[in-house]
Amino acid sequence: MRVHVADHPLITHKLTVLRDRETPSPTFRALTNELMTLLAYEATRSVRVVEKQISTPVTETTGVAIAEPRPLVVPILRAGLGMLDGLMQLLPTAEVGFLGMARNEETLQPYTYAERLPDDLSDRQCFVLDPMLATGGSLAAAIQFLFDRGAVDVTAICILGAPEGIAKVEREVEGHDVTLVLGALDERLDEQGYIVPGLGDAGDRLYGTVD
Repeated sequence: MRVHVADHPLITHKLTVLRDRETPSPTFRALTNELMTLLAYEATRSVRVVEKQISTPVTETTGVAIAEPRPLVVPILRAGLGMLDGLMQLLPTAEVGFLGMARNEETLQPYTYAERLPDDLSDRQCFVLDPMLATGGSLAAAIQFLFDRGAVDVTAICILGAPEGIAKVEREVEGHDVTLVLGALDERLDEQGYIVPGLGDAGDRLYGTVD
C-alpha cells in the first residue's frame, strides 16, 4: 500500500481551522470541500487517460481524456458525503456509488448496512472518501468490498489518519493495489478511538447532528 501525506501550506492552514472547536458547521463544510479539492489533485495523479486528437484554433494536436470505464467515487456514509463535491469538481464525469459502513457494538467488526454500487467493478479505478482514518476497520472493509466486486485499484482519501488505522488497512488489503492519501498524519488514537489531536467527530461537525 502506498501512503501519501499531502504537504502544502494551504492544506495545513485549512486543517488548522477545521481542528478548531469554535469553527461552526457551515464553515466546516465549506473548508472540507476546499480541502478535498486540494487532496484530489494528489489522489488523481494516476487516473487513467487515453490519447485524444483535437483541433485547436491553430492546428491539430494530441491531448488526453479520462479513460473508460469511468472512475467510481465512493463516499462512506455519512461523513464521506461532505467530501464528495470537492472531488467531483475535478472529476465531473466520474460515476458515484455509496457505501454505508457501521460497527457491530458486540463484535466490534464493521459491516455494510447500505450500498449503491454497480454489481461488476471489473477494470474500474475507485476513489473512496472517508474523512477520518482512526481504527481503520470500516475503511479496510470498504476497500475489500470494492475489490470483491472486481475493482483493479482503489485510492482512499482521508482528511486525517492515525498510525493505528494505517497499519490496520495495510494488513487487511495486503496484495491489492491501494493508495492512501492523507491531509495529515496525526499522533495516535485515544482510549475512545478518537484521533489525537484530530478534529472530533467529522460527521457531527459537518452536519451539526449527533448519531
